[in-house]
Amino acid sequence: MTALLVPLLLKVLLTAAIVVAASVVVERSGPFIGSLIASLPTAGGAALIILALEHPPSFVAQSMIGSVVANAVCAVFALVYAALAQRNSLAVSLGSAYGVWFLAVYAARFVDWTMARAVLLSAIVFPLTIIAGRHFRVVGTAKRISLTAKDLAGRAIVVTVCVITVTAAAASIGSFVSGIFVFFPVAMGSFFIILHTRVGGPIAASVAAHVQVPLIGLGLGLLTVYLLAEPAGVWWAYGLGLCVGLGWNVMLWLVRQRRR
Repeated sequence: MTALLVPLLLKVLLTAAIVVAASVVVERSGPFIGSLIASLPTAGGAALIILALEHPPSFVAQSMIGSVVANAVCAVFALVYAALAQRNSLAVSLGSAYGVWFLAVYAARFVDWTMARAVLLSAIVFPLTIIAGRHFRVVGTAKRISLTAKDLAGRAIVVTVCVITVTAAAASIGSFVSGIFVFFPVAMGSFFIILHTRVGGPIAASVAAHVQVPLIGLGLGLLTVYLLAEPAGVWWAYGLGLCVGLGWNVMLWLVRQRRR
């Protein structure tokens, strides 16, 4: 029982902390900064830690192929939500985005994936989603909102319910490409739920439309883990992969500051 509860608690705590903090940042700093935080491997990072504790480096390395594919699908997920959230309800926008995610993952089962093919998929998907999402990006901050302890607790509860639901569903699915479900967009979906209900669909959609470029950094980090997990060890690979992803986001922030 402990072996089951501790990983779940870790995923809940990490995801809830980051998602709640990111939603506050969006309300105070704007969609671009929020997208940098939304692209961080919150629930996925916790799942990777659990994966490393339960499996050898070779398994972790191979699971990164599925994770890179899932990362590209997440870019499509965010774009679908961004397009629909302009004028539709949260249920329609997010439900449709998750529907597209599941259809894409189901279709991915029929491809004999290698890392080269996963990287090629990313090289096609990310430019297309970045271009398609340009009309949904807005500049500036959302309206100022006074936050209370009740607000933050409510957000944490939303994320907790989402994480528990996804974890239970993943356990019943079985071993279908572990790496794909490591990066099921539970944190991103929770993020959109909070923002859509608090600041409206267009602002939440702007975060979704900004997130594709930061997700490139996450993909590069996953590729780093794939390359280094066996020769350098899983924990070194994780550390360097995280540095790559964070370094990409820092670079994006510096470029934006320079343009300003």
